[in-house]
Amino acid sequence: MRSFADAARRHGISVTLATDRCHILDDPWRDAAVPVRFEEPARSAAILAALDFDGIVAVADRPTLIAALTAEKKGLPWHPPRAVAACRDKHELRQIFAAAGLLVPVHFRVPLTADAAVLAHTAPYPCVLKPLGLSASRGVIRADDANQFIAAFERIRRILLRPEIQRLKEETNTAIQIEEYIPGRELALEGIVSNGELTVLALFDKPEPLEGPFFEETIYVTPSTESAGNQQAIIDVTRRAIAATGLSHGPVHAEMRVNEQGVWMLEIAARPIGGLCARALTFQGGLTLEDAVVLHAVGKMPGVLTPASPSSGVMMIPIPRAGLYQAVKGIEDARAQPGILDVMITAKAGQKLIPLPEGATYLGFIFAAGADPAIVEHCLRRAHAALKFEILTSLDVVSS
Repeated sequence: MRSFADAARRHGISVTLATDRCHILDDPWRDAAVPVRFEEPARSAAILAALDFDGIVAVADRPTLIAALTAEKKGLPWHPPRAVAACRDKHELRQIFAAAGLLVPVHFRVPLTADAAVLAHTAPYPCVLKPLGLSASRGVIRADDANQFIAAFERIRRILLRPEIQRLKEETNTAIQIEEYIPGRELALEGIVSNGELTVLALFDKPEPLEGPFFEETIYVTPSTESAGNQQAIIDVTRRAIAATGLSHGPVHAEMRVNEQGVWMLEIAARPIGGLCARALTFQGGLTLEDAVVLHAVGKMPGVLTPASPSSGVMMIPIPRAGLYQAVKGIEDARAQPGILDVMITAKAGQKLIPLPEGATYLGFIFAAGADPAIVEHCLRRAHAALKFEILTSLDVVSS
């Protein structure tokens, strides 16, 4: 959120932040942010709609519905609430994609209270179990047989019953999606929709195989190395998914798999790429993805955005094991590797680290640019290999 606010200020646009915190706290981060509650979208939208502003940006999944409701009340162009809500429900998205004639795996939704042993006899193997509303692959687990299915179901149930998840009071956290595993190469598309028309900003390859049992995303590299025909098919299917979902104005982040059967849309979100990954995209003239999103929100989107380098990418540094983060060595060596633009460690000393599928964070981010995607991927891996993380393992952390 801060990087988008910085982008706005670079262009002389005044910014009002809204954060999910108790209104009783007196500006704890000294940013004059308006306090809202993400679990109360209608009430939060009413608070924000009373303010004076010309555009709105939501930079994570949960605030998107508040942004949509606020924009609707203010008469501002943005994605409609119904479309945004659909994007945050994996089962509803599958239904929408199927109705639009897109490729969709066999799938069904079950409540958390369901009997996993009974379900294990009806699941299509291999299959993937997914919480309906969590993002960044949290809680997503592959199962190849009944025993793995039961273990995965119980593990996801424990995740969704955690106090911090239950506090959200979201209906999507009361059920699990079960769907046939889709083999193939996974990609991500970053774009901006203007009055229903998609402008593609980048198509990312994800070089890691992402075959399970968990699906931790690490490397994104653009441009894609898929054939021209496959890239056009991906863009065409994304446009169909956008139209079917009803997304109409604002950033979109779509993820898909490609195999011999075609393009399978996994999900589409009414927001830009998550975390600090937006910094992997820079354009000629010094513009960043954050600049583009902010300028679009106030009706000043640049006409043409040309990448600043032939290829660029980001590594979301994975958490190798549970524990307490202590420190990192080799960061200067990592930054000195050819092609590396920056290495940012976001973990803090003493922070409790929880890997996927329970966790929802990374140790940090590595950014690189180069002559082609293979070079960028190699640079990212070399920089990551130079980092040595000190993680204190404790029984308390491991049992979480």
